[in-house]
Amino acid sequence: MARSSGGHPARRFFVGSGTVRGKTPEDRSLIELLDPVAEAAGYEIVRLRLMGGQTRRLQIMAERPDGTMDVEDCARLSRACSLVLDAADPIKGEYLLEVSTPGIDRPLTRLKDFETYDGYEARLELDRLAEGRKRFRGKLAGVEEGNIGIDLDDESDVTIYVPFAWIVEAKLYLSDELLKRGAEERAARIQSESPSPSESSNPSESPNLSESLESSEDEE
Repeated sequence: MARSSGGHPARRFFVGSGTVRGKTPEDRSLIELLDPVAEAAGYEIVRLRLMGGQTRRLQIMAERPDGTMDVEDCARLSRACSLVLDAADPIKGEYLLEVSTPGIDRPLTRLKDFETYDGYEARLELDRLAEGRKRFRGKLAGVEEGNIGIDLDDESDVTIYVPFAWIVEAKLYLSDELLKRGAEERAARIQSESPSPSESSNPSESPNLSESLESSEDEE
């Protein structure tokens, strides 16, 4: 049995099956339809929800495999999904399609999300009772054989492992550490997209002032 950082036995539960990306059977059916579309366009669907109301809303959160996503990416994926949705017509009645980024305090819907944000604070909600409750908050403590580890905030030196399949909602807590990570990632992305000084001021591409003057005099 694995142990927590404090030396106490980690609490474990049995693994089941399920998904967090889509909550309802209709959500999951739409994910099956649109996953190949997103992948072909270079994106991954993080979460999909078909919301009710007078006008239904199809909300899609997506990102590139490297975790980035901007407004142009959202528009590109929206167009690609619209083509398939119009042809397949899987949703009855009128609806609005909304494509967005996961955001800083993003939902955690895949095992790799829990690995990526290991050590950051998160909130989990289960579909059944574990330790007498369904909701947990604490720092993510890795993934082991399909089980999500979390160091509980309200119990010192206690780590529990719950099956990923039991999780119906999981979201990062907006902490100072998470904000700092987000700022650093944005700064790195801006720097990588900015042209280098040599590219922005290449002497070979700059006009020669003396040549320009001579050419002008010759024309006169």
